[in-house]
Amino acid sequence: MKIKSIKAYHVVQPFVDGPYRMSKGRVADCFDAVIVAITSDSGVTGWGEMAPLGNFYSAAFPAGTRAGVPEIAPHLIGQDPRGLAGIGRLMDTVFKGHPYIKSALDMACWDLTARAADVPLVTMLGGRESETAELYRVVTHGTVDQMAALAKRTIAEGCHRLQVKVGGNVRDDIERVTAVASAVPKGTVIFCDANAGWTPYQARQFADATRGIDYTFEQPCTTIEENMSVRRMLDKPMVLDESVTSLGEMLEIHRQGAADGLTLKISRLGGVTQTRLIRDVAVDLGFMITVEDTGGAEIDTAAMAHLSLSTPEERRLHAIAFHEWVTVRTATNKPPVTGSRMGIPDGPGLGIDVDPGLLGKPFFEIG
Repeated sequence: MKIKSIKAYHVVQPFVDGPYRMSKGRVADCFDAVIVAITSDSGVTGWGEMAPLGNFYSAAFPAGTRAGVPEIAPHLIGQDPRGLAGIGRLMDTVFKGHPYIKSALDMACWDLTARAADVPLVTMLGGRESETAELYRVVTHGTVDQMAALAKRTIAEGCHRLQVKVGGNVRDDIERVTAVASAVPKGTVIFCDANAGWTPYQARQFADATRGIDYTFEQPCTTIEENMSVRRMLDKPMVLDESVTSLGEMLEIHRQGAADGLTLKISRLGGVTQTRLIRDVAVDLGFMITVEDTGGAEIDTAAMAHLSLSTPEERRLHAIAFHEWVTVRTATNKPPVTGSRMGIPDGPGLGIDVDPGLLGKPFFEIG
């Protein structure tokens, strides 16, 4: 089997609930996605998607993806898409760094390979560990009353896990989180996510003032060392997200004992291949795992679901349904969500039936 053609589409995906706000005044109105279709000489097509959250969240930006895919894609024509490790090495050889650009291409190769084998992607990723994964929802940065009301409404809609955005003015965030915790039932799972917005001094202030609230602290500071300095005084679990950029960084987090759990983002790591590798090693090292991405719609959410459901259930934290965040559709089906849990679509590969008519004209095509 050989790669015969590659197409790339640019799809802007506005948010259903308006602007997404996080620490330091960072805000985005949409996911700005690149969707890739890779077709083999046997006529099978695999799909991949990558969508940065603005220019501020990761070392990735939408225009970079659109510029990078045409640089890499010609080198993949004629290659066997089933040689997933070799495809990854080839992309790294012809285009150094920039793993986010390679993510959609890698994902499409996985989808194509699983579709050609007529098995769901979860089977190739280690096997299905459970039927569904528990979802969390985000309480974005806002006023005290806004955040408490959103948390209360989210719980009323059947969700039991909240990620509360912090990382702004410490005293204000203490008030916000206290109000959120008071507005939801006892036993609600709360993660306080600063998105690396604080110095260790600020993070310690927040942690000390909120000792009476049950939550998991997520990525309070930027570097592994800064987060470790906070962890030394912390009486709560800690999860790192932005710090997990490679297998080497994950192993350094383990060496320092800097976290109890990890959030693995597919595009930050360069695709499904590296995410699966890091996930499997991290599970063996005892970490709790969340697999998600920086954004996207049905395609990327399906990849997240397959990786989540092939993660041992006792090591899985939760998942997120990004396709529910956006106002546009890219496929005729979607990862199924029932209540506060998400499964995977039926069918081979990702199980997503992409409708090219919903994507517009490709901005790049080769074959």
